[in-house]
Amino acid sequence: MNHLESTFRGKNNFWRYLLMFAVILIVSNTIGAFPLLISAYLKSISDPEIFSKLVANPNDMVALGLHPVAGLALMIFPFIAGLAAFILLVKPFHSRTFRQTINGTDKIRWNRFFISGAVWLVIMAIYLFAYIGIKPSNFALGSRTYSLLLLSLVSVLLIPFQATFEETLFRGYLMQGFARLVKNRWFPLVMTSVLFGLMHAFNPEVAEYGFLVMIPQYVLFGLIFGIISILDDGIEASMGAHTANNVFLCIMVTSKSSALQTPALYEQVTVYPWIEFAGLIVSGIIFIAVLKKIFRWGDFSVIFRKISS
Repeated sequence: MNHLESTFRGKNNFWRYLLMFAVILIVSNTIGAFPLLISAYLKSISDPEIFSKLVANPNDMVALGLHPVAGLALMIFPFIAGLAAFILLVKPFHSRTFRQTINGTDKIRWNRFFISGAVWLVIMAIYLFAYIGIKPSNFALGSRTYSLLLLSLVSVLLIPFQATFEETLFRGYLMQGFARLVKNRWFPLVMTSVLFGLMHAFNPEVAEYGFLVMIPQYVLFGLIFGIISILDDGIEASMGAHTANNVFLCIMVTSKSSALQTPALYEQVTVYPWIEFAGLIVSGIIFIAVLKKIFRWGDFSVIFRKISS
């Protein structure tokens, strides 16, 4: 095992993790927000109410006079800035490389990324089209024009940076930090999943359906991605699945309350959060079982084993 054990190399005082985490979030939300702020400032020249409109609905890029695909790019830029800052700072902070955050070694296993992404993509497609078949009235067919092609291109090019940033920060960096602190795997799995859920607390879905309704779904995502990261001894598989998940949602289905407002192929008229939660449980179990077979993982007891320093 390398991923979590690698945290015992280099500089690993826990204050370093706290400071690094804070710096990355600051960079992401300041430098990363510059393009959006510039667009808002330019729009405010003709519409002085633009900032109050954005405060009321931060995801409404159309209010800025932007095409939804351009708005998507602006929303992803903070993640790109955060990822760039992480890559630049992890060695000065910890005397470890970015790739060691991925799996504890100096080699990224790209086959894990693409296989995992493909499996999750198939599961999501089956789920969506089964749902449409069962309740077609809940889905309205949207754009099938140039906008959808442009959306697909931008999503495939940019979403991997957003997903990689979140996976690196939570399943990579913070999971390693908690492992260093407590010397086991189950506590980092739980803590990073909860923090991952809380990071999404300001998403519009939470405002629409309630904290206690939506946060468990985000925490469950964190648990699924965390389990495969532990079983696969690295985060490439979770990076691939997370990327596939967000690309699929951007291109294929959106809703009025979605955090990513895109001209997707379908718009879901009514979202039923607990049905989605149940579907995620089933999808997650199938996903882990399929990857366990493909990658020939051992049993799940590894999650509860102590880590040797």
